[in-house]
Amino acid sequence: MHTTSTAANVLAAAALSLAAAMPAAQAAPVAYRTVAVEGVQIAYREAGDASKPAIVLLHGVPSSSRMYDGLLRKLGDRYHLIAPDYPGFGNSEAPDPASFSYTFDHLAAVMQKFTDAVGVTRYVLLMQDYGAPVGMRMAIARPAAIQGLVFQNGNVYEEGLGAMWAKRKPFWADRAAYEKEVVAVHQSVAATRARHIGDDPAVEAYDPDLWMDEYAYLNRPGQARIQADLIYDYQTNLAAYPAWQAWLKQRQLPTLVVWGKHDLAFTVPGAHAFRRDNPAAEVHILDGGHFVMDTRLDDVARLTAAFMARVNTR
Repeated sequence: MHTTSTAANVLAAAALSLAAAMPAAQAAPVAYRTVAVEGVQIAYREAGDASKPAIVLLHGVPSSSRMYDGLLRKLGDRYHLIAPDYPGFGNSEAPDPASFSYTFDHLAAVMQKFTDAVGVTRYVLLMQDYGAPVGMRMAIARPAAIQGLVFQNGNVYEEGLGAMWAKRKPFWADRAAYEKEVVAVHQSVAATRARHIGDDPAVEAYDPDLWMDEYAYLNRPGQARIQADLIYDYQTNLAAYPAWQAWLKQRQLPTLVVWGKHDLAFTVPGAHAFRRDNPAAEVHILDGGHFVMDTRLDDVARLTAAFMARVNTR
């Protein structure tokens, strides 16, 4: 693992010492619940006591809150963790795109209303992949709610865009001409597997169920249009990068960046770029993939616990 930062490292070391002095964590129970938001049943996982500091965890594509199950169990003895599934993902309902707008603006609005529905008013945002554009919209819309930010291969900088993004530009320019091809690749077993492994040579460390389950979800009825709408709308996220970066620079919130170095979609320069706007950001590069908790769950849990200790002793 490679870590960058100076003053942030001193604070991180103190937080790690504090975390190390705590009693050994016990696996926390996870509850699986649903709540109605805009008439849509939103599935979510919850661990920990509501009186404790809260973390809202936003998942990536084509995953769901399932990607956070292990982290909830490891941190639920100390914090209140809530991980929702977006509409159209995981176990949440998937309204027909003809009547429900699958855009990042709308996902963020639904997730904001979700926090209201479950009664979470102040929290740290933990964001992976699609979670970053959803979470940044939420943070800018309601900055008083955000105590800190955790980005896990959740990109907001041009530097972090891997070569694959060049293939999306023709689709954004001419949706009709390229949609069938883009969706076919996106829903394939090969692409779903590649999102997890990237260029990690330790392929035997990855449980194939990770991508086979996602492949099954991706190929449910109606998913092709849902996924196409969001892939097409992703161009709005790139357009928003300068505004998000300006917000990060202005707010200077406690920020943890945890990045799997074998990610082909969002590359390591995107992790280091956070320190351009927030020099105190704590950046950790792990020997893992896009979904770094696939193989480095203990590292992510330890770093997140230390970060939370720092946030709550400011």
